[in-house]
Amino acid sequence: MIIPEPYRIKAVEPIRLIPRPEREIKLRQAHYNLFNLRSEDVFIDLLTDSGTGAMSDCQWAGLMRGDEAYAGSRSYYNLESSCRDVFGHRYFVPAHQGRGAENVLFPLLIKPGQMVIGNMHFDTTRAHIELKGGQAVDCVVPEAYDTSDGHPFKGNVDINRLEGLIDRNGPQKVAFLLVTVTCNSAGGQPVSLSNLRQVRRVADKYNLPLFLDAARFAENAYFIKKREQGCEAKSIREIVREMFSLADGFTMSAKKDGLVNIGGLIGIKENRDLYNRVRANLVPIEGFPTYGGLAGRDMEALALGLQEVVEESYLQARVGQVEYLGKRLLDAGIPIQQPVGGHAVFVDAGKFLPHIPYRQFPGQALAIDLYLEAGVRAVEIGSFLLGRDPATGVQIRSPLEFLRLTIPRRVYTNSHMDYVAESLAAVHRRRDKVRGVRIVEEPEVLRHFTARLDLL
Repeated sequence: MIIPEPYRIKAVEPIRLIPRPEREIKLRQAHYNLFNLRSEDVFIDLLTDSGTGAMSDCQWAGLMRGDEAYAGSRSYYNLESSCRDVFGHRYFVPAHQGRGAENVLFPLLIKPGQMVIGNMHFDTTRAHIELKGGQAVDCVVPEAYDTSDGHPFKGNVDINRLEGLIDRNGPQKVAFLLVTVTCNSAGGQPVSLSNLRQVRRVADKYNLPLFLDAARFAENAYFIKKREQGCEAKSIREIVREMFSLADGFTMSAKKDGLVNIGGLIGIKENRDLYNRVRANLVPIEGFPTYGGLAGRDMEALALGLQEVVEESYLQARVGQVEYLGKRLLDAGIPIQQPVGGHAVFVDAGKFLPHIPYRQFPGQALAIDLYLEAGVRAVEIGSFLLGRDPATGVQIRSPLEFLRLTIPRRVYTNSHMDYVAESLAAVHRRRDKVRGVRIVEEPEVLRHFTARLDLL
């Protein structure tokens, strides 16, 4: 039986598919970097799920109730109350988005030369660690690198390797442990509660702090309920509380599971000294502690979004749509990361385009061709994103070359997903004609956002 979305559509926004000759011109003008395209030149936008979702009627109403006081905003205290209810931590400060939260917290925790060990760091997190003089070390389970492996928790930390890294380098060389839930770089893959408990035991053994990158915490909790033995009868709220009880704190881009267009959070479980240092560092970087770079209306919308995102009916529809697209692609013979993750379908571009070597960025090549085919904008998660070794400048080879089809929350219907699947299937049928790309110009940090490319 098909379960429909648990909402009705109240407003619509027109979209337009421009003709292919126009798409070719627009792509050349964007120097073959899809970040440089104007949104009106995109038909279906699957670039990211960050801040691109649709808010509820209650959230829109909350915008009107926002208190824009510089200090002591009522909307801040509503947000704080909602955070305590959902996460169970004691202290919270807002930030304008996730990378703002990282920029405030990380310099307080990282000394130059220290490692931050996690399951699989995402691009902006890795950049913030490196900019603070640290080293981001991935320690995800090996199953994550086999896209055909059906392991239900490919975001898990490899515990044996984690302990080995700490033993070899010494705990003093580790700033903190960071677990991303769900793990974006591995394909939106969840982390199990049992694995989080194991990581907590390792953190306690070596007296190390444990933080979560919690951008997609609710989707992770949904997978735990559906896949982890012994969690079937627990509510999403109960699972979320248990997840966060295992961490000393977290950073969060609220533009994902906060269901808002802008916002971020830093949560601290009980360390008041760290909280005071965070508040002090927040002021010159983000703003006063009761607004942290956000308007009062945005804090009001976030307070409501955190309550809506832990509703199981919402999560069932959300994850179900991602699964729907994944099944359509598998039926077309397209290789993807399995099982399908929570916010996106990750196409294995390395297998899709075996004739394109990693130095010619198969994921980016596939993204370019999909836009030319159908006006669909997706994003590369592979060697182009990973960049160069900061010490040597040599291109790093990503263990996975992905095209990420990232689905915004509550925005598209399954008819849109059908169109995406059929378009990618058309590219797959002529995949041997897809050309690689080369970099013409690139910045030193996070190059994939603004680099200029050309077709080979």
